[in-house]
Amino acid sequence: MRGTELTRLTGVRHPVVQTGMGWVAGPRLVCASANAGALGILASATMTPGRLREAVREVKARTDAPFGVNLRADAADAGDRVRILIEEGVRVASFALAPSRELIAELKEAGVVVMPTVGARRHAEKVEAWGADAVLVQGAEGGGHTGEVATTVLLPQVVDAVRIPVVAAGGFFDGRGLAAALAYGAAGVAMGTRFLLTSDSAVPDAVKARYLAATVRDVTVTRAVDGLPHRMLRTELVAALEDTGRARALVRAVRAAAGFRRLSGLTWPQLIRDGLALRHGKDLSWSQVLLAANTPMLLKSAMVDGRTDLGVMASGQVAGVIDDLPSCAELVERIMKEADETLARLTAVR
Repeated sequence: MRGTELTRLTGVRHPVVQTGMGWVAGPRLVCASANAGALGILASATMTPGRLREAVREVKARTDAPFGVNLRADAADAGDRVRILIEEGVRVASFALAPSRELIAELKEAGVVVMPTVGARRHAEKVEAWGADAVLVQGAEGGGHTGEVATTVLLPQVVDAVRIPVVAAGGFFDGRGLAAALAYGAAGVAMGTRFLLTSDSAVPDAVKARYLAATVRDVTVTRAVDGLPHRMLRTELVAALEDTGRARALVRAVRAAAGFRRLSGLTWPQLIRDGLALRHGKDLSWSQVLLAANTPMLLKSAMVDGRTDLGVMASGQVAGVIDDLPSCAELVERIMKEADETLARLTAVR
């Protein structure tokens, strides 16, 4: 397969992105993805600024390949984190939410590729007008916070609406999906759950086993965690949050918030400010505001501590069709081979 707009823009060998998953996309996974020729994205929302700088330097010490860092555009210290990326020479800045026009301008002036994640055509049009270099479009099949429009409907809408490269996310796990995304006009695909389920992922083996055992029906969308649509595996915690009353939910949220505050270095005002940013325009309870601000702590319980009974396990629907744990190198090679074979077969039909 020849290069695409994504490979030319970022300098990677293959049009595949490993997304920035909190507590999952650390230096180990990012290095493995980058060395395999994909664009590895380091997740920074679960790191203090100091730890982010250390993690970036660790990746740079272990690979010469380009990589990126994912940021929360609405975080109180987003500006400080942007400056760390610039100072450390990171190639790509990705965002879970649309960054401000000012942050985009600051990054672009420093030569950093800006690639926000969006879930609607109008958001893609907005960030393009603000100067974004590319856009990652996630359909409803994707893990974590998600929208309601399927990738197969959302992707062609965005491809037709913008002129910058579009990366497709939500429902991708193999070379057939990459070929399909390219046929829609995308410049590549982004995958989270598929890279989580590799031997290079630092997620505990018992947690990976639970993902591998899941069927597509075990992946649900719930608002019980933070009031926003959140795709994840149905766990004991999810069931408890859906069944519990507001008083008990508030106690649970305060305890989790205290833990995340200690880990992140955020003050209580900063933590609540981040939660209120997510509450804007939405009918969230105070327990959901706190949970919205410290969802990373709930992810840590499962993804780091292995406590699937106490944590959140963000997951794309593709968890129900994944049954192995290849290395990142094996995965990317397999995806590219299958994509080439699929495209060759379709060409032969013509």
